[in-house]
Amino acid sequence: MSGTPQHRILMVEDESLLLEVITADLEDAGFSVFPAATAEAAMTILRTEASIDILFTDIRLPGEMDGWQLAEAARTLRPGLPVIYATGFTQTPPRLIAGSLFFTKPYRAAALIKAIRSFEAGPRQ
Repeated sequence: MSGTPQHRILMVEDESLLLEVITADLEDAGFSVFPAATAEAAMTILRTEASIDILFTDIRLPGEMDGWQLAEAARTLRPGLPVIYATGFTQTPPRLIAGSLFFTKPYRAAALIKAIRSFEAGPRQ
């Protein structure tokens, strides 16, 4: 791996074991990960951490905001921020923002890493 991380990823997942495992997989692949268990914690990171390159969020989150709302709020703060959604189950219709990707759980870390690297080609429409 090179000396500097390729991307800085805000990883939002309320299942602590999954957050821990995926964070470790991403860090092993050379990424820097900022973990958050709620959308509110993620928004705090987005407001204070200038170096976030990609938002990866679960859809179903505890608290006032779900993953759809988080992505919309994140794009208000950072237009063009790449977003990857993940969910095992949701009753709400998808509200994917432009340029985003969607994963269903369970997903493989290798597929997630490939998706993150796909953003290096430039913004999606």
